[in-house]
Amino acid sequence: MKVLALDYGSARTGVAVSDPSGTLARPVTIVQRVKTPKGRAELLAVIAAEEPELVVVGLPLTLRGDRGEQAVETEAFVTDLRRAITVPVELWDERFTSVLAGGDDARAAAHLLAGYLEWKNSRAQ
Repeated sequence: MKVLALDYGSARTGVAVSDPSGTLARPVTIVQRVKTPKGRAELLAVIAAEEPELVVVGLPLTLRGDRGEQAVETEAFVTDLRRAITVPVELWDERFTSVLAGGDDARAAAHLLAGYLEWKNSRAQ
């Protein structure tokens, strides 16, 4: 199953996709300001072009696992995204992905997608 991941941010949103088997994750692009009409249109175009069967959005929980201000904003973004696309959307804990990616949002999306795929594939066995 091809999965697309988003590392959402109000300024920049990183995008990554898996291969069709749902094994490998690779960064795709960074979309600027997805809250604006132009940014939203660009993001929806990327999602349509990649044709994923599932979209995973990183949920930025605090180190304690709580939902802070950014998590609430991300959940609002996901609510809007679910209305805009027909593909299922899931939230995934993204703690530490931005640190691992060195601030590169597309790489952060690839890290969160790799974690999701590893978890999903381990459950399938």
